[in-house]
Amino acid sequence: MNKLISKDLLGIKDLSLEEIELIFDTASKFKEVLSRPIKKVPTLRHLTIANVFFENSTRTKLSFELAEKRLSADIINFSSSVSSVNKGETLLDTINNILVMKVDMLVMRHPNPGAPHFIANNIEASVINAGDGIHEHPTQALLDSYSIKEKLGGLKNKKVAIIGDISHSRVALSNIYALKKLGAKVMVCGPTTLIPKYIKDLGIRVENNIKNALKWCDVANVLRIQLERQNAKYFPSLREYSLYFGINKKLLDEINKDIIIMHPGPINRGIEINSDVADSRNSIILDQVQNGVAIRMAVMYLLSLNKN
Repeated sequence: MNKLISKDLLGIKDLSLEEIELIFDTASKFKEVLSRPIKKVPTLRHLTIANVFFENSTRTKLSFELAEKRLSADIINFSSSVSSVNKGETLLDTINNILVMKVDMLVMRHPNPGAPHFIANNIEASVINAGDGIHEHPTQALLDSYSIKEKLGGLKNKKVAIIGDISHSRVALSNIYALKKLGAKVMVCGPTTLIPKYIKDLGIRVENNIKNALKWCDVANVLRIQLERQNAKYFPSLREYSLYFGINKKLLDEINKDIIIMHPGPINRGIEINSDVADSRNSIILDQVQNGVAIRMAVMYLLSLNKN
């Protein structure tokens, strides 16, 4: 296999193991390019890519934009806050107006689950899902799994605990799909109110005690509390959440075990994770950010092959 089956990357659920491994192999080649003095290649100089973000983003948007520039693509940036969406224009009209300017690929973030899928079914250009509501965030899961593989040499039978706000996280669901396909054992940990009831149907463990989860895992992927998506009170206070589920050096010292620490960002220091853990030698949080550029370069390059 030398290219992806679909013209789009909408979710991890749609990818085969072979496609994930192809993305990883391609990302490793691009990571080598990124270590050179001249970090740019002319691979996508024939393409125009639009970054269409209907939600706020820092890391994902910058990472995609840098990946596009490293591949020599032409770029259009779109933000809904300063667009005609505020004047009542429909999503499909907005996208078609962008595409008529001869755009070849869309990187799309939207607050509504399924929005990228709807657009992908109605246009010929490739669509990359950069996060749709609480549904999926495929490139984040790919860079997370790639970072674990890079650190531990593989994912087969590795134990990964995803800790925090599982119910409102698109990162959690995509990570579960990716890790399971790559042979890892997965656990989610958090307050009962922040773990969806269906989660056990995905064939993973559920734990409500942070100490038990950390004793079990090789890797802890810590998620923030997504207050902006919560329409009810799921726990008494952030202070109480931090007391029962926050990860700090004292807790890790008690467990006395080397655990790889991850976080997709943004980090709420002092709530889900303390600085003495986020900045420790076991943390690969900055590696995740760096690998994100290579993974996104790989995805865009492989999708572009379907246009040839």
